[in-house]
Amino acid sequence: METQNKIALVTGGSRGLGKNAALKIASKGIDVIITYQSKKEEAANTVEEIEKLGVKAVALQLDVADSKTFDAFFSEVKSVLKSVFNAEKFDFLINNAGIGIHASFAETTEEQFDTLVNIQFKGVFFLTQKALALLNDGSGIINVSTGLARFALPGYAAYASMKGAMETLTKYQAKELGSRGIRSNIIAPGAIETDFGGGVVRDNEQMNAGIASQTALGRVGLPDDIGGVVAFLCTEDARWINAQRIEASGGMFL
Repeated sequence: METQNKIALVTGGSRGLGKNAALKIASKGIDVIITYQSKKEEAANTVEEIEKLGVKAVALQLDVADSKTFDAFFSEVKSVLKSVFNAEKFDFLINNAGIGIHASFAETTEEQFDTLVNIQFKGVFFLTQKALALLNDGSGIINVSTGLARFALPGYAAYASMKGAMETLTKYQAKELGSRGIRSNIIAPGAIETDFGGGVVRDNEQMNAGIASQTALGRVGLPDDIGGVVAFLCTEDARWINAQRIEASGGMFL
C-alpha cells in the first residue's frame, strides 16, 4: 500500500513567491493545492510544473478578499482532496495571497485601507479559521509578513500595519491550536524582485540599488530565496519551530 503524501494548500500559488514556494514544497514530495484569483491559464501551467516533480497538484479559484465565498471554496477543497488525493484532510496551509498598495499615510484612502484589510488580514483570519476542520492534527500554518513590519519605509503604512496584525495573530494561532499539535509561523521576506506592487523593486533600478546597499548580502531578494524557507517549515525538520517570525531578507537595515 502506497503511503499518503502530505498535502499543502498555497494561496496565490500560481505566480511569484507563491509559485516558487509551491514548487519547493513539491520538491520535498508534498502534494500541492494552489489557488489563483483570475489567471486560470497561469495556474494550469504551474500545476503542470509541479506535477513534473512527481507529486499531485490541482488549482482552485479563490478570492481571499471575499470571505463570503470561503464555505463554497472549502467544499471544493474537500471534494478535490477525495477525488485527486484520496484524502480527507490536508497538512499545511500557506497564506501567501496578497497585494501591495503604495501610498503615504497622509494620502491612504479608506478604500485602499479596506482592500488591504480584506486581503491581508480579515481574509487570512477567516480562511484559516474555516480551514481548521480540514487540517490534520500535527499540521502547520505558514503566514506571510514583510520586513516592513520591522523597519519603516515611507508609503507602506497600511500594508505593513496589516502584516503587524498577522504577526500577532500567528502567536495566538500557535497558542490556541497547540493542543492539536498545529504549529503556526510567519515568514517575513525583505524586498523581492517579483511583479508584486507593480514590480517596483524589480523594475526601478534606483530603488533596487538602494535596497541592495542596505542589505548585508549586497543584493535584492529573489523568489528563490524565499520558497525554500516555506518548504522547510513544511518538513519534520521544522517540527519544533512554532510561533516564530522568520525574516528572510538577506539582512536588511541591520
